Amino acid sequence: MTSARERLAAQQGELLRALLAGGVPPAGFDHDRVRAEVIVLRNKRRRVVGYLRPDIPEELGARFAELFEVYAAEYPKFEGTRARDDAERFAKWLIERGELKKPKRRWLPGKRITAG
Repeated sequence: MTSARERLAAQQGELLRALLAGGVPPAGFDHDRVRAEVIVLRNKRRRVVGYLRPDIPEELGARFAELFEVYAAEYPKFEGTRARDDAERFAKWLIERGELKKPKRRWLPGKRITAG
């Protein structure tokens, strides 16, 4: 028999999977409201990536949002994902797909340095 605390923890885990990784919302949650929150969280994630790597939306223009949606669906955010790591993984994903040119120099916020 599971305790109330264990059941709550399981539901919270299901809710996180639904919000961050496209999982099914746990019983008792309104699917439309969860989907709306998924959109809000994904938009926030996209804004943070654009803030950390302004070169990406600058180069992609209007395609930035569309490509980020594809990326985010393919690579959901999970517990412990750092925003900078997410931004770098998105850049690498874009380069591998041929959507973004491989930089001649490694990009760092505020400056560029020569890649070793």
